[in-house]
Amino acid sequence: MTKKDIIRPYGDTSGDGKMQISFSLPVPADAFGKEAARLLLKQIGFDDIEICGMRDLREGYTHFIAYVVTSAAVDASRIKVKVVETPVMGMEATDEYIRENIGHEITVVGACIESDAHTVGIDAIMNMKGYNHRYGLERYQYFNAINLGAQVPCEDLLQRARAEKADVILVSQVVTQKNIHIKNLTKLIELAEAEQLRDKMLFICGGPRISHELAIELGYDAGFGTGSYATDVASYIAITLAGKIVKG
Repeated sequence: MTKKDIIRPYGDTSGDGKMQISFSLPVPADAFGKEAARLLLKQIGFDDIEICGMRDLREGYTHFIAYVVTSAAVDASRIKVKVVETPVMGMEATDEYIRENIGHEITVVGACIESDAHTVGIDAIMNMKGYNHRYGLERYQYFNAINLGAQVPCEDLLQRARAEKADVILVSQVVTQKNIHIKNLTKLIELAEAEQLRDKMLFICGGPRISHELAIELGYDAGFGTGSYATDVASYIAITLAGKIVKG
C-alpha cells in the first residue's frame, strides 16, 4: 500500500475527509430535532458536525443535510469489483458481429416484473429510440426485441419466453424499497429453475441498485446498473451467445 492508494473524501482540500450527509429522522423540525441529528452523526463517528439544512416532512419527520468530517479511508489497492468484462460495440458493429458469429436473430424478452410499474429502464434498453443517443434493441437488425412492459408476473414472463423460444430474458427493477427487487429477482430465477429454463436462456437484470456482483449472487448471468446502455447489453449478449456456440 502506498500513499496514492489511500482514498478519503474531498471537501476543501484533497483528503480532508469532509462529507455532505443527507438523511431523515422521525423528529420535529426544531432545535430538538437538529440536536438529535447531530448526536446521531456523532455516535456514528463523524467529527466537526454542522447541521446546515433542515426541512419539515410533516407528520413528525424531518430531512437533514449535514457537513461532517471522517477519518475513515479506503485502500484502493485492495478493492476488487466484479464487472461485465465484454467489450462494448456500437449498434452496427454488434449487428455485424452477430451476422458473422451467430448467423440469426437473437430473441430477447424483457419486462419489469411483479409490482414494479417503472418502465424507464427496460424502455431505455429495448425501445427503438433508446436513451442518450444509443438506440434500443428494437433498432438492431439482428435482435428480435419483445418488451412486455410493466408489472408482469414472473410466471407470465417465463411463459412468453418459452413460447418465443427466447435466447435472453431481460429484467428491469427500479422499485427497491425494502429490497423488493431482490425478492422479485430471486422469485424469477427459482421459477426458471423449477421449469428447467434457467440453462436454456441468458438471464440478465438491471436497475439503479443492481450490480454485476449482485446479479451473479442471485443466479443471473449478468447485471447492469446505473450508466448502462443498450450498447452494453447488446454487446454482452452477442459475445456471450457466440461463445456458447463455439463451446457447443
